[in-house]
Amino acid sequence: MSEAQASSPAAANPASRLSQLKIDRGGPKPGRKRRRWGLWIAVAVGITAAAAVALRPRAPEVQTSSVLLSTPSQQYAQLTASGYVVAQRRAAVASKATGRLLELNVREGSRVKKGDLIARVDASDVQAQIDAASAGVRQAEAAVKQAQAEAANAEAELKRNQQLVAQGFLSPAALDVSTAKAASARAAIASAQAAVGQGQAQLKLQQVNRDFTEIRAPFDGVVLVKNANVGDIITPFSSAAGSLGSVVTMADMGTLEVEADVSESNLAKARIGQPVEITLDALPDKRFRGKVATIVPTVDRAKATVMTKIQFEQLDPGILPDMSAKVSFLSQAVSDADLRSVIAVNPATVVERDGKKLVFRVGKPGKDGEAPVVQALAVTPGRMLGESLEVSGNALKSGDKLVLNPPAELKDGQAVRIAAGK
Repeated sequence: MSEAQASSPAAANPASRLSQLKIDRGGPKPGRKRRRWGLWIAVAVGITAAAAVALRPRAPEVQTSSVLLSTPSQQYAQLTASGYVVAQRRAAVASKATGRLLELNVREGSRVKKGDLIARVDASDVQAQIDAASAGVRQAEAAVKQAQAEAANAEAELKRNQQLVAQGFLSPAALDVSTAKAASARAAIASAQAAVGQGQAQLKLQQVNRDFTEIRAPFDGVVLVKNANVGDIITPFSSAAGSLGSVVTMADMGTLEVEADVSESNLAKARIGQPVEITLDALPDKRFRGKVATIVPTVDRAKATVMTKIQFEQLDPGILPDMSAKVSFLSQAVSDADLRSVIAVNPATVVERDGKKLVFRVGKPGKDGEAPVVQALAVTPGRMLGESLEVSGNALKSGDKLVLNPPAELKDGQAVRIAAGK
């Protein structure tokens, strides 16, 4: 260390040196001040946004009900049941003969008349038996002719011998021989004729067997299912692998009826001849009139139901077997006008505002999950159709969602929240 440094007061006094390390807090710092003001502004904006959200009116929660298509006939409905369309005349058409399928003249949907040839099974073995039976008949017929010729000779000889005996030229013993010979010839004719009859019966049997190889329609109808193809082995009385029984399944479309199960507890509401309304799931826009044709006199113990058979008043070409159907049992017959579809709603969706009947239709949710908006629509109430109310108003259509029991504060164009599960 130099002499000058050693003699310096600062070096000699450590306290003065520490005083030089103090932070100067007296002067303003502009950068820090700006950061502080930015923080306060952000807090203020957040508080303002939270207050806006908290003070914003909350969309009310509502339940909904769907607009339906109904018919005026439903006001007479006493009971409903479900079932299926069934052809009362239906057959699995098969051959009684066993053989390979050589010919098939129909396909699914083919219409056939009674007696039309549907298919043909190989009949070569049967034809051989027919030929043999025909030959047997011809042989028996030839035997008859031979027996007749021999009988004619025996009769002629007997007649001559009778004359000779009368003249005394022949002994009675010789006459007895001629008589026995003639009787034997007549017996031979009867035996040969019996053989002819037996041969003809055998021939007819084989012809019947040949007819069994020709599969014909048992009644007028439509082919529903084709169960076999050319080349398949048809064995109707066997369950062997690779063999088939029926060739086609067909039905008489004029015998279509609905078979519906009615709970035994509601059986008193159904009666023979009762008018009904039939709705088919495949033809939802059509209604069909019918009547109860049969109540099957037995109960299904497993389901506690009784089968009823419903007859169509008029069949439609669109009605097909095994279609699912809904049947409404009516208290009285209905007209064509009663079967025309109308718009129906839950009565609880209709409210009165300023002397007008209104419903609130719920729109679709907006983008980004925005709440749907309701639209107030004026309607004109009509008849009660069961538990639904008929309304007129061109704006409504089947499937629309309406607010159920609309709150008094609900307004047109207001956003709503749909209750969970509704």
